[in-house]
Amino acid sequence: MILTREEEYQKIVEAYGNAGGNTDLLGNRQVANMVVHENRVLSANEVEGISLKSESTERGVALVLTVEEGRKIEHPVDLCFGMLPQEGLQEIDLKMNVQDRSEVNIIAHCVFPNATNITHKMDADIRIGNNAVFSYSETHYHGDHGGINVIPKARVEVGENSVYRNTFALVKGQVGRLDFDYETICGRKSNTELVAKIYGKAQDDIRIAEKVHLNGEGAKSLIKSRLVLKDKARAEVVGETYGNAPLARGHVDCNEIVDGDEAIAKAVPIVSVSNRQAKVTHEAAIGSIDKKQMQTLMARGLNEEEAINVIVRGILA
Repeated sequence: MILTREEEYQKIVEAYGNAGGNTDLLGNRQVANMVVHENRVLSANEVEGISLKSESTERGVALVLTVEEGRKIEHPVDLCFGMLPQEGLQEIDLKMNVQDRSEVNIIAHCVFPNATNITHKMDADIRIGNNAVFSYSETHYHGDHGGINVIPKARVEVGENSVYRNTFALVKGQVGRLDFDYETICGRKSNTELVAKIYGKAQDDIRIAEKVHLNGEGAKSLIKSRLVLKDKARAEVVGETYGNAPLARGHVDCNEIVDGDEAIAKAVPIVSVSNRQAKVTHEAAIGSIDKKQMQTLMARGLNEEEAINVIVRGILA
């Protein structure tokens, strides 16, 4: 069945809401937002201090987002990327320029509720100026079939005295296949925090690769991964931090929980220091659901599955 543009918009917004997005914000003229379906921009709204320039391509959308120098964007920017069909390809070329002394919080949702054979690629180039604050929170929902291949890649430059926070969450529905690759270059006295929260099920295949270069004096970073795997899901998490400057401080923290006999978890923390005044640390833990927590919750009336779900939600919170 061929949908009208309005019907596509309504269904994408519905999926956005099911993924945890606030649907009221997409129609709010005081909030910068954009809705993309396949290779079409269904709606877009700019506010003072921020521009959203887009161009449809054969297989997706090229988007340039710019936050003007010295601007502090009051409301979070809402972006929605998705596809309604069961099959297809979507390529997002994303360029973000957060200029000096600006502040912005971006909330992105990528929704593919009916996916059985979909590939979603994102190639991001993010430049954060000096004395700026940039937060990017990305939540995915892929439906319950596991028929999707998601390939997000980003290269990020963080300026002096700037803050960069990135959160990637995929905890509802199935993951499918995820190949996540982020690399961040950190300037003097910058602060970077990368967080990934993923719940793998069935045959989900997950690969996370995050690399941080602490190139500026006094730069700080945290790579934090929280994964829960059940059934036959498998995951490999590679967190790399390089302390290349005086007083640089970095930490890699990976925690994976395996719930079942056939799930496979692998963690590879890599830390390197090339300056004697830098310090980089790591910790990685792979284990099972805490039995004492299970017993406590079941003693309060929950069955085993309900108790596991409560513990998983706590780990991924």
